Amino acid sequence: MPLPAILSDFVSLLFPQVCLACEDVLARGEEHMCTTCRAQLPYTDYHRLPLEQNPLARRFWGRVPVQHTLSYLRFQKHGRVQHLLHQLKYRGQQEVGRVLGRWYGQELREARLHPAPDLVVPVPLHARKLAQRGYNQADSFAEGLATGLQIPWAAEALRRTTYTNSQTQKNRIQRWQNVETVFAVAQPEFIQQKHVLLVDDVLTTGATLEACAAALLAAGAAQVSIATIATADR
Repeated sequence: MPLPAILSDFVSLLFPQVCLACEDVLARGEEHMCTTCRAQLPYTDYHRLPLEQNPLARRFWGRVPVQHTLSYLRFQKHGRVQHLLHQLKYRGQQEVGRVLGRWYGQELREARLHPAPDLVVPVPLHARKLAQRGYNQADSFAEGLATGLQIPWAAEALRRTTYTNSQTQKNRIQRWQNVETVFAVAQPEFIQQKHVLLVDDVLTTGATLEACAAALLAAGAAQVSIATIATADR
């Protein structure tokens, strides 16, 4: 066995790499996620459907004009996706967002979306929440998507001007009222006349994404599309 392979096996023995989804030790040749978990993730494949047949698009009909409404995975309670999102959002595992974003971005680029996005923009956290958590989970997904799509991303294009309470226990109307005036475009020169791909971790009612999309369009974005790691039933 070549020396580099021996050293790699020795390092793996001392510091084993584990699957981001199930936390089992990865086999040689596996990266980030084991073969079983990657094969069994609940992919939506909505990017393969015609725009008018995409069920996620209906969530924004009559609310805000959106070109593509996409989610990589289906959220399932107590499943792999919930574990991945928990790792990303609460345990500092930003690599989860970057890896999933890169994989999804590659798929979207191969699907040749039309119209194609020009720029990836993450939904921002308020400065107080960012200070508490230390990072914005949407940033890592945006970075990975931009890498896979081979387009730029702008973490600072949007800002959250008002601190809001958690959306978790709110219904659709309450969620919208909670966020309808809290987003502003901080760097309009980045988004003007661009097709912006707005990204977040989970799509539920879409209230936060709707408010962000409205702010982007009002500031001069030519088009807005939406992509999230997962979609949850409302």
